[in-house]
Formats: sequence, C-alpha cells, structure tokens
Amino acid sequence: MEKVKLEIIGLSYSQTQSGAYALVLSEVDGLRRLPIIIGGFEAQAIAIELEDMTPSRPLTHDLFKNFAEAFNVTVKEVIIYNLKEGIFYAKLICDQDGKEIEIDARTSDAIAIAVRFECDVYTYENILSSAGIRLDQDDIEEQTPTPIKKTKKNTPSSEDKSELSNLTVKELETQLDKAVEEENYELASKLRDEINKRTS
Repeated sequence: MEKVKLEIIGLSYSQTQSGAYALVLSEVDGLRRLPIIIGGFEAQAIAIELEDMTPSRPLTHDLFKNFAEAFNVTVKEVIIYNLKEGIFYAKLICDQDGKEIEIDARTSDAIAIAVRFECDVYTYENILSSAGIRLDQDDIEEQTPTPIKKTKKNTPSSEDKSELSNLTVKELETQLDKAVEEENYELASKLRDEINKRTS
C-alpha cells in the first residue's frame, strides 16, 4: 500500500466534543487534511513539545522516550494504518540494534511520541481518501485551525491581559519559568504569548 507523509498543522479546541481537541494533520505534498479528535492530556503533551516547553518532571511520553533511549530503541516512524468506526489505529515502527519492531499505539500517543523523536508520520492512501478533507489552495489559509494556545478555552480574560500588560518582559520571563516548573501550562502559554507579542 502507498504511504503518504503527514505533518502537524494545527491543534484546536473541539467545538463538538467537550474536553476534546482536534489534531489536524496535512499531507506534505498535497491539499488533503486529516482531522483526529484526541483527549486533553494528549493535546497538552503534543503542544508542550511543539512549543519547546520543558516540564520540571517528565510527562508520560517523555518517560517513554527516556526509557526507549536507555535500551537503545529508536522510533523511526509512526504509521496511522487503519480506520474502523471513526477510530484511527496507529503503530510505532522502532529500531533496536538493527531489528525492526512494531508497537501498537493510540494515534494521539503515537503522535506525541513522534514529535519527541522527531520522526515522520505516515498514513495510507486509502485512509486519507476516506477520512481526509480536501481543501482548495484558496481555502488553505482561511481554514487553518487555531493553535491550542490561542483557543477560546485558553484565551486570557481581559483581567488577565491587563495584569500581564503591567509586567516587564523580564518579569514575564521569570513568571514563565515558574509556571513551567509548577506545570501550569495554561498560564505558561498566556505568558509566552505576551512575551512574543512584545518581542516580535
């Protein structure tokens, strides 16, 4: 079967399922997108890695990476290989001392691990044909999902914004370090947005 390479283009709060997020993957050399509904924990795990945040203690997916590396296991790629009744199935293709090993995984976990190992994500043409959404070139920018840190749920209130606007960049950076250390990633996202707004 023909494999199609995918990339993460967005992570947004799901408007249809409470507490869930939509992870949007796009084919690298095409216009189709593959939306996958995932849980809040997995969305946070993906967002933290994409935003280069370092938690004070390893999250589950970080622990998996540390464990794998300790035993000389590398994740070479992730394949979303099946779709049954609206549920995507994925597997990790791993290498240990030249031996290839396949490990079954939930798609959300597989993507969270893929971003940590910086490995490619693939699916098969038949899955993309049945579950993918094709966009015209003109619609691409306007249809791009809002990143998780800018979603309605995580948007700072006007009170939060005014509090942050009273701080200097140095104070914001100090608070950002503290928020990451305390694993308060929602606050960390707000602080990072404010710092980026001022320094860009």
